[in-house]
Amino acid sequence: MNETTTTAAAPAKSRKRLAIVPLAGLLVAAAVAVGSGADFVSNSVNTANAFSTGTLSQQNSKADKAIFDLANLKPGDTLNGSVTITNSGSLPASFTLTENAVNGFVKADNLTLVITRAGTATPVWSGTFGALTKAGPLDLGTFAAGEKRDYTFSTTLAQSADNTEQGKTAKATYTWDAKQGTAETFNQ
Repeated sequence: MNETTTTAAAPAKSRKRLAIVPLAGLLVAAAVAVGSGADFVSNSVNTANAFSTGTLSQQNSKADKAIFDLANLKPGDTLNGSVTITNSGSLPASFTLTENAVNGFVKADNLTLVITRAGTATPVWSGTFGALTKAGPLDLGTFAAGEKRDYTFSTTLAQSADNTEQGKTAKATYTWDAKQGTAETFNQ
């Protein structure tokens, strides 16, 4: 009988093994799937992200030359000179004008300077020749990229200038400076 019992028990173990093996296989497959991070995936791409810097430059129609230069000025004479300043960069810029002058006249106020922007009635500067040196940089405002402005410099020797002013000289250097505008934040 033992043989019959043994024979009858063997198929029951085989069935259990047969049932456990597929179940173990499913558990291993499930563990691999969960452990591998298998998920739905989607992606998108933003190409050609870039930026470039602007430029800050200027053109002076009389660069490295005098705006005005005349000898033998007499009382009552006015000398006019003009210059065109262009913001040739790609950025708007704040411009200033600085004068470095020496007025060698006995009475400095006998020689005056008026600077006028073309198309405006009000001078951007009016005073004694050389006084702009002490006043500091003259604010000319913001020039848009590509903007040109014409300025006329008029110097006049007073009609009342007497013989003490004979042979006197006055000289000046004018420097035009451009500075970028305030930094901005751009949201796109």
